[in-house]
Amino acid sequence: MQLLRRGDTGPAVAEIRATLVSLGLLPPTNGQHHGPAVFDVATEQAVRAFQQQRGMITDGIVGPATYNALAGARWRLGDRNLAYLVSQPITGDDVFALQERLLELGYDAGRPDGVFGKQTELALRSFQRDYGLGVDGMCGPATLRALRQLAPKVRGGRPVFLREQERVRMAGPRLRGKRIVIDAGHGGRDRGVLVAGASEADLMWDLARRLEGRMVATGMEALLSRGPDVCPAEAERAQFANNAGADLFLSLHVDANPSGLAQGVASFHFGTGNGPTSTVGEALAGFIQRELVARTGMLDCRIHPKTWDTLRLTRCPAVRVEVGYLTNPDDRRRLLDPTFRDIVAEGILVAVKRLYLLGKDDQPTGTFTFDDLLRYELAKAE
Repeated sequence: MQLLRRGDTGPAVAEIRATLVSLGLLPPTNGQHHGPAVFDVATEQAVRAFQQQRGMITDGIVGPATYNALAGARWRLGDRNLAYLVSQPITGDDVFALQERLLELGYDAGRPDGVFGKQTELALRSFQRDYGLGVDGMCGPATLRALRQLAPKVRGGRPVFLREQERVRMAGPRLRGKRIVIDAGHGGRDRGVLVAGASEADLMWDLARRLEGRMVATGMEALLSRGPDVCPAEAERAQFANNAGADLFLSLHVDANPSGLAQGVASFHFGTGNGPTSTVGEALAGFIQRELVARTGMLDCRIHPKTWDTLRLTRCPAVRVEVGYLTNPDDRRRLLDPTFRDIVAEGILVAVKRLYLLGKDDQPTGTFTFDDLLRYELAKAE
Protein backbone atom coordinates (compact mmCIF):
# COMPACT_ATOMS: atom_id res chain seq x y z
CA MET A 1 0.00 0.00 0.00
CA GLN A 2 1.00 3.64 -0.44
CA LEU A 3 2.45 5.32 2.62
CA LEU A 4 0.19 7.99 4.08
CA ARG A 5 1.76 11.00 5.77
CA ARG A 6 1.22 14.67 6.56
CA GLY A 7 -0.09 16.57 3.54
CA ASP A 8 -1.80 13.61 1.87
CA THR A 9 -5.51 13.74 1.01
CA GLY A 10 -8.21 11.39 -0.23
CA PRO A 11 -10.49 8.50 0.80
CA ALA A 12 -7.69 6.50 2.47
CA VAL A 13 -6.93 9.48 4.73
CA ALA A 14 -10.65 9.80 5.52
CA GLU A 15 -10.68 6.15 6.56
CA ILE A 16 -7.66 6.64 8.83
CA ARG A 17 -9.17 9.74 10.41
CA ALA A 18 -12.50 7.98 11.02
CA THR A 19 -10.71 5.15 12.82
CA LEU A 20 -8.71 7.58 14.94
CA VAL A 21 -11.94 9.40 15.86
CA SER A 22 -13.57 6.09 16.88
CA LEU A 23 -10.56 5.35 19.09
CA GLY A 24 -10.83 8.73 20.81
CA LEU A 25 -7.50 9.93 19.43
CA LEU A 26 -9.06 12.63 17.22
CA PRO A 27 -12.08 14.83 18.00
CA PRO A 28 -15.14 14.24 15.78
CA THR A 29 -15.53 16.67 12.89
CA ASN A 30 -19.34 16.94 13.22
CA GLY A 31 -19.56 17.67 9.52
CA GLN A 32 -17.60 20.89 9.80
CA HIS A 33 -15.02 19.97 7.15
CA HIS A 34 -15.81 20.00 3.45
CA GLY A 35 -13.78 18.61 0.58
CA PRO A 36 -11.25 15.77 0.72
CA ALA A 37 -9.91 14.62 4.08
CA VAL A 38 -6.44 15.98 4.86
CA PHE A 39 -3.63 14.24 6.76
CA ASP A 40 -2.90 17.29 8.90
CA VAL A 41 -0.76 17.89 11.99
CA ALA A 42 -3.52 16.69 14.33
CA THR A 43 -3.84 13.45 12.34
CA GLU A 44 -0.09 12.90 12.48
CA GLN A 45 -0.07 13.43 16.25
CA ALA A 46 -2.99 11.01 16.63
CA VAL A 47 -1.17 8.40 14.52
CA ARG A 48 1.93 8.84 16.70
CA ALA A 49 -0.16 8.37 19.84
CA PHE A 50 -1.70 5.20 18.40
CA GLN A 51 1.71 3.85 17.39
CA GLN A 52 3.09 4.53 20.85
CA GLN A 53 0.15 2.71 22.47
CA ARG A 54 0.75 -0.31 20.24
CA GLY A 55 4.52 -0.57 20.68
CA MET A 56 5.23 0.46 17.09
CA ILE A 57 7.73 2.88 15.58
CA THR A 58 6.28 6.33 16.34
CA ASP A 59 6.97 8.05 13.03
CA GLY A 60 3.47 9.42 12.39
CA ILE A 61 3.38 7.65 9.00
CA VAL A 62 0.71 5.09 8.10
CA GLY A 63 2.50 2.20 6.42
CA PRO A 64 1.31 -1.42 6.12
CA ALA A 65 1.94 -2.30 9.78
CA THR A 66 0.20 0.79 11.16
CA TYR A 67 -2.67 0.46 8.69
CA ASN A 68 -3.27 -3.17 9.66
CA ALA A 69 -3.13 -2.28 13.36
CA LEU A 70 -5.65 0.54 12.82
CA ALA A 71 -7.92 -1.81 10.88
CA GLY A 72 -7.76 -4.37 13.69
CA ALA A 73 -8.42 -1.73 16.35
CA ARG A 74 -11.93 -1.14 14.95
CA TRP A 75 -13.17 -4.49 16.22
CA ARG A 76 -14.45 -5.25 19.73
CA LEU A 77 -15.18 -8.75 20.97
CA GLY A 78 -18.78 -9.51 19.97
CA ASP A 79 -18.82 -7.29 16.87
CA ARG A 80 -18.57 -10.33 14.59
CA ASN A 81 -18.32 -14.10 14.68
CA LEU A 82 -14.75 -15.36 14.95
CA ALA A 83 -13.46 -18.59 13.42
CA TYR A 84 -10.31 -20.13 11.98
CA LEU A 85 -10.03 -19.35 8.26
CA VAL A 86 -7.02 -21.10 6.76
CA SER A 87 -6.66 -18.98 3.62
CA GLN A 88 -7.09 -15.58 5.28
CA PRO A 89 -6.99 -15.67 9.10
CA ILE A 90 -9.16 -13.16 10.97
CA THR A 91 -7.15 -10.51 12.81
CA GLY A 92 -8.07 -7.68 15.14
CA ASP A 93 -8.44 -6.46 18.69
CA ASP A 94 -11.47 -8.72 19.14
CA VAL A 95 -9.29 -11.76 18.42
CA PHE A 96 -6.72 -10.48 20.91
CA ALA A 97 -9.45 -10.08 23.55
CA LEU A 98 -10.69 -13.62 22.86
CA GLN A 99 -7.19 -15.04 23.24
CA GLU A 100 -6.66 -13.15 26.51
CA ARG A 101 -9.99 -14.42 27.84
CA LEU A 102 -9.23 -18.04 26.97
CA LEU A 103 -5.82 -17.76 28.62
CA GLU A 104 -7.42 -16.31 31.77
CA LEU A 105 -9.73 -19.34 31.87
CA GLY A 106 -6.80 -21.75 31.59
CA TYR A 107 -6.95 -22.63 27.89
CA ASP A 108 -3.73 -22.51 25.90
CA ALA A 109 -4.55 -20.15 23.01
CA GLY A 110 -0.84 -19.40 22.50
CA ARG A 111 0.70 -15.98 22.50
CA PRO A 112 -2.04 -13.29 22.32
CA ASP A 113 -1.15 -11.89 18.90
CA GLY A 114 -4.55 -10.87 17.52
CA VAL A 115 -4.49 -13.58 14.83
CA PHE A 116 -7.14 -16.33 14.95
CA GLY A 117 -4.94 -19.32 14.19
CA LYS A 118 -5.16 -23.07 14.71
CA GLN A 119 -4.07 -22.92 18.35
CA THR A 120 -6.77 -20.36 19.16
CA GLU A 121 -9.36 -22.61 17.51
CA LEU A 122 -8.20 -25.65 19.50
CA ALA A 123 -8.39 -23.67 22.76
CA LEU A 124 -11.86 -22.41 21.88
CA ARG A 125 -13.07 -25.92 21.02
CA SER A 126 -11.74 -27.20 24.36
CA PHE A 127 -13.60 -24.43 26.16
CA GLN A 128 -16.83 -25.21 24.28
CA ARG A 129 -16.48 -28.92 25.02
CA ASP A 130 -15.87 -28.35 28.74
CA TYR A 131 -18.88 -26.07 29.14
CA GLY A 132 -21.40 -28.06 27.12
CA LEU A 133 -21.55 -25.73 24.15
CA GLY A 134 -21.72 -26.66 20.51
CA VAL A 135 -18.13 -27.56 19.58
CA ASP A 136 -17.73 -25.70 16.30
CA GLY A 137 -14.57 -23.65 17.01
CA MET A 138 -16.51 -20.44 16.32
CA CYS A 139 -16.92 -17.60 18.77
CA GLY A 140 -20.56 -16.69 18.26
CA PRO A 141 -23.20 -15.25 20.64
CA ALA A 142 -23.62 -18.37 22.83
CA THR A 143 -19.88 -18.90 23.26
CA LEU A 144 -19.35 -15.21 23.93
CA ARG A 145 -21.99 -15.21 26.70
CA ALA A 146 -20.27 -18.18 28.37
CA LEU A 147 -16.86 -16.52 28.12
CA ARG A 148 -18.18 -13.38 29.80
CA GLN A 149 -20.02 -15.20 32.60
CA LEU A 150 -17.08 -17.18 33.92
CA ALA A 151 -14.49 -15.88 36.37
CA PRO A 152 -10.79 -16.20 35.49
CA LYS A 153 -9.06 -19.34 36.75
CA VAL A 154 -5.46 -18.31 36.23
CA ARG A 155 -3.85 -15.85 38.64
CA GLY A 156 -0.27 -14.73 39.31
CA GLY A 157 0.96 -14.29 35.74
CA ARG A 158 0.05 -14.77 32.11
CA PRO A 159 0.00 -18.51 31.35
CA VAL A 160 1.61 -18.32 27.91
CA PHE A 161 4.62 -16.50 29.32
CA LEU A 162 4.80 -18.69 32.41
CA ARG A 163 5.07 -21.62 30.00
CA GLU A 164 7.94 -19.82 28.22
CA GLN A 165 9.80 -19.58 31.53
CA GLU A 166 9.15 -23.22 32.35
CA ARG A 167 10.45 -24.35 28.94
CA VAL A 168 13.70 -22.45 29.55
CA ARG A 169 14.06 -24.03 33.00
CA MET A 170 13.37 -27.53 31.68
CA ALA A 171 15.77 -27.08 28.74
CA GLY A 172 18.77 -27.12 31.10
CA PRO A 173 21.97 -25.05 31.02
CA ARG A 174 23.70 -26.72 28.08
CA LEU A 175 23.57 -25.10 24.65
CA ARG A 176 23.85 -28.38 22.73
CA GLY A 177 20.66 -29.26 20.88
CA LYS A 178 18.97 -25.90 21.27
CA ARG A 179 17.51 -24.57 18.03
CA ILE A 180 18.03 -20.87 17.32
CA VAL A 181 16.78 -18.92 14.31
CA ILE A 182 19.11 -16.08 13.33
CA ASP A 183 17.34 -13.41 11.31
CA ALA A 184 19.59 -11.06 9.33
CA GLY A 185 17.58 -7.92 8.60
CA HIS A 186 16.51 -6.99 5.06
CA GLY A 187 18.27 -8.78 2.14
CA GLY A 188 17.96 -9.16 -1.62
CA ARG A 189 16.92 -5.90 -3.24
CA ASP A 190 16.04 -4.41 0.15
CA ARG A 191 19.39 -3.15 1.37
CA GLY A 192 18.02 -1.59 4.55
CA VAL A 193 20.03 1.37 5.80
CA LEU A 194 22.55 2.39 3.14
CA VAL A 195 25.34 4.86 3.93
CA ALA A 196 28.53 5.51 1.92
CA GLY A 197 28.28 2.15 0.16
CA ALA A 198 27.76 0.18 3.38
CA SER A 199 24.42 -1.63 3.62
CA GLU A 200 22.53 -2.99 6.60
CA ALA A 201 21.64 -6.15 4.65
CA ASP A 202 25.27 -7.08 3.97
CA LEU A 203 26.58 -6.22 7.42
CA MET A 204 23.85 -8.15 9.21
CA TRP A 205 24.26 -11.13 6.89
CA ASP A 206 27.95 -11.22 7.79
CA LEU A 207 27.13 -10.89 11.50
CA ALA A 208 24.53 -13.65 11.23
CA ARG A 209 27.07 -16.01 9.66
CA ARG A 210 29.61 -15.25 12.39
CA LEU A 211 27.00 -15.92 15.07
CA GLU A 212 25.87 -19.08 13.28
CA GLY A 213 29.43 -20.46 13.25
CA ARG A 214 29.89 -19.90 16.97
CA MET A 215 26.54 -21.44 17.82
CA VAL A 216 27.20 -24.54 15.73
CA ALA A 217 30.59 -24.94 17.44
CA THR A 218 28.84 -25.16 20.82
CA GLY A 219 26.46 -27.85 19.56
CA MET A 220 23.49 -25.61 18.91
CA GLU A 221 21.33 -25.91 15.81
CA ALA A 222 21.49 -22.48 14.17
CA LEU A 223 19.10 -21.72 11.31
CA LEU A 224 19.23 -18.63 9.10
CA SER A 225 15.83 -17.14 8.28
CA ARG A 226 16.94 -15.97 4.84
CA GLY A 227 19.63 -16.36 2.20
CA PRO A 228 21.83 -13.51 0.95
CA ASP A 229 19.62 -12.71 -2.05
CA VAL A 230 16.09 -12.69 -0.59
CA CYS A 231 14.08 -10.53 1.81
CA PRO A 232 11.14 -12.38 3.35
CA ALA A 233 8.38 -10.36 4.99
CA GLU A 234 8.51 -10.15 8.78
CA ALA A 235 5.53 -12.49 9.10
CA GLU A 236 7.30 -15.04 6.89
CA ARG A 237 10.41 -14.88 9.06
CA ALA A 238 8.29 -15.50 12.15
CA GLN A 239 6.52 -18.40 10.43
CA PHE A 240 9.90 -19.90 9.50
CA ALA A 241 10.83 -19.93 13.19
CA ASN A 242 7.46 -21.44 14.14
CA ASN A 243 7.71 -24.16 11.51
CA ALA A 244 11.24 -24.97 12.67
CA GLY A 245 10.15 -25.32 16.29
CA ALA A 246 12.77 -22.76 17.32
CA ASP A 247 13.71 -22.25 20.96
CA LEU A 248 14.73 -18.62 20.36
CA PHE A 249 14.53 -16.07 17.52
CA LEU A 250 17.25 -13.42 17.14
CA SER A 251 16.79 -10.60 14.62
CA LEU A 252 19.82 -8.48 13.69
CA HIS A 253 19.56 -4.90 12.42
CA VAL A 254 21.27 -1.52 12.41
CA ASP A 255 19.48 1.80 12.81
CA ALA A 256 19.44 5.17 11.05
CA ASN A 257 18.56 8.72 12.03
CA PRO A 258 18.53 12.08 10.22
CA SER A 259 20.80 13.34 12.98
CA GLY A 260 24.35 12.04 12.67
CA LEU A 261 24.64 12.36 16.45
CA ALA A 262 22.24 9.48 17.12
CA GLN A 263 24.23 6.42 18.16
CA GLY A 264 24.24 3.33 20.37
CA VAL A 265 22.87 -0.18 20.68
CA ALA A 266 19.28 -1.10 21.62
CA SER A 267 17.41 -4.39 22.07
CA PHE A 268 13.71 -5.12 21.70
CA HIS A 269 11.32 -7.84 22.90
CA PHE A 270 7.62 -8.53 22.48
CA GLY A 271 5.41 -6.30 24.61
CA THR A 272 2.95 -3.44 24.36
CA GLY A 273 4.40 -1.36 27.17
CA ASN A 274 1.20 -1.50 29.21
CA GLY A 275 -0.02 -5.04 28.45
CA PRO A 276 1.38 -8.52 27.84
CA THR A 277 5.15 -8.90 27.73
CA SER A 278 7.30 -11.90 26.93
CA THR A 279 9.20 -12.31 30.19
CA VAL A 280 11.82 -14.61 28.64
CA GLY A 281 12.20 -12.28 25.66
CA GLU A 282 12.64 -9.35 28.02
CA ALA A 283 15.25 -11.25 30.03
CA LEU A 284 17.20 -12.24 26.91
CA ALA A 285 17.04 -8.68 25.54
CA GLY A 286 18.49 -7.47 28.84
CA PHE A 287 21.33 -10.01 28.75
CA ILE A 288 22.19 -9.10 25.14
CA GLN A 289 22.04 -5.38 25.85
CA ARG A 290 24.32 -5.57 28.88
CA GLU A 291 26.83 -7.86 27.16
CA LEU A 292 27.12 -5.67 24.06
CA VAL A 293 27.45 -2.43 26.03
CA ALA A 294 30.11 -3.96 28.29
CA ARG A 295 32.09 -5.48 25.40
CA THR A 296 31.91 -2.62 22.88
CA GLY A 297 31.60 0.53 24.99
CA MET A 298 28.72 1.68 22.77
CA LEU A 299 26.04 4.01 24.11
CA ASP A 300 23.36 2.08 26.00
CA CYS A 301 19.98 2.81 24.37
CA ARG A 302 18.35 0.23 26.68
CA ILE A 303 15.71 -2.41 25.97
CA HIS A 304 12.16 -1.71 24.79
CA PRO A 305 8.89 -3.62 24.26
CA LYS A 306 7.59 -3.61 20.68
CA THR A 307 4.87 -5.38 18.68
CA TRP A 308 6.74 -5.82 15.39
CA ASP A 309 5.65 -8.95 13.53
CA THR A 310 8.94 -10.77 14.11
CA LEU A 311 8.40 -10.33 17.86
CA ARG A 312 4.62 -10.72 18.00
CA LEU A 313 4.07 -13.66 15.66
CA THR A 314 6.87 -15.97 16.83
CA ARG A 315 5.74 -18.65 19.26
CA CYS A 316 9.18 -18.72 20.90
CA PRO A 317 10.87 -15.83 22.76
CA ALA A 318 12.20 -13.33 20.23
CA VAL A 319 14.64 -10.42 20.44
CA ARG A 320 15.62 -7.81 17.88
CA VAL A 321 19.00 -6.09 18.27
CA GLU A 322 19.81 -2.74 16.66
CA VAL A 323 23.62 -2.90 16.62
CA GLY A 324 24.36 0.81 16.29
CA TYR A 325 23.50 3.57 13.82
CA LEU A 326 25.02 3.29 10.38
CA THR A 327 24.35 7.04 10.02
CA ASN A 328 26.70 7.79 12.93
CA PRO A 329 30.42 7.99 11.96
CA ASP A 330 31.66 6.26 15.14
CA ASP A 331 29.11 3.46 15.02
CA ARG A 332 29.68 3.00 11.28
CA ARG A 333 33.44 2.71 11.78
CA ARG A 334 32.82 -0.03 14.34
CA LEU A 335 30.29 -1.88 12.20
CA LEU A 336 32.66 -1.95 9.23
CA ASP A 337 35.35 -3.63 11.34
CA PRO A 338 35.16 -7.48 11.17
CA THR A 339 36.71 -7.70 14.64
CA PHE A 340 33.83 -5.65 16.04
CA ARG A 341 31.31 -7.99 14.42
CA ASP A 342 33.15 -10.93 16.04
CA ILE A 343 32.80 -9.21 19.43
CA VAL A 344 29.07 -8.66 18.87
CA ALA A 345 28.57 -12.29 17.84
CA GLU A 346 30.38 -13.52 20.95
CA GLY A 347 28.36 -11.16 23.16
CA ILE A 348 25.03 -12.40 21.77
CA LEU A 349 26.09 -16.03 22.18
CA VAL A 350 27.14 -15.44 25.78
CA ALA A 351 23.80 -13.70 26.46
CA VAL A 352 21.94 -16.79 25.21
CA LYS A 353 24.08 -18.92 27.52
CA ARG A 354 23.25 -16.67 30.49
CA LEU A 355 19.55 -17.11 29.77
CA TYR A 356 19.82 -20.89 30.13
CA LEU A 357 22.17 -20.78 33.12
CA LEU A 358 19.39 -19.17 35.20
CA GLY A 359 22.02 -17.50 37.38
CA LYS A 360 24.02 -20.68 38.11
CA ASP A 361 27.76 -20.97 37.30
CA ASP A 362 27.59 -17.49 35.78
CA GLN A 363 30.35 -14.90 35.47
CA PRO A 364 30.39 -11.08 35.55
CA THR A 365 28.97 -9.31 32.50
CA GLY A 366 31.47 -8.93 29.69
CA THR A 367 33.93 -11.55 31.01
CA PHE A 368 32.49 -14.83 29.67
CA THR A 369 34.44 -15.82 26.52
CA PHE A 370 33.76 -18.19 23.66
CA ASP A 371 36.50 -20.48 24.96
CA ASP A 372 34.79 -20.49 28.37
CA LEU A 373 31.59 -21.63 26.70
CA LEU A 374 33.32 -24.44 24.86
CA ARG A 375 35.00 -25.64 28.05
CA TYR A 376 31.68 -25.47 29.93
CA GLU A 377 29.88 -27.49 27.26
CA LEU A 378 32.67 -30.08 27.20
CA ALA A 379 32.71 -30.39 30.99
CA LYS A 380 28.93 -30.90 31.15
CA ALA A 381 29.14 -33.57 28.49
CA GLU A 382 31.56 -35.68 30.52
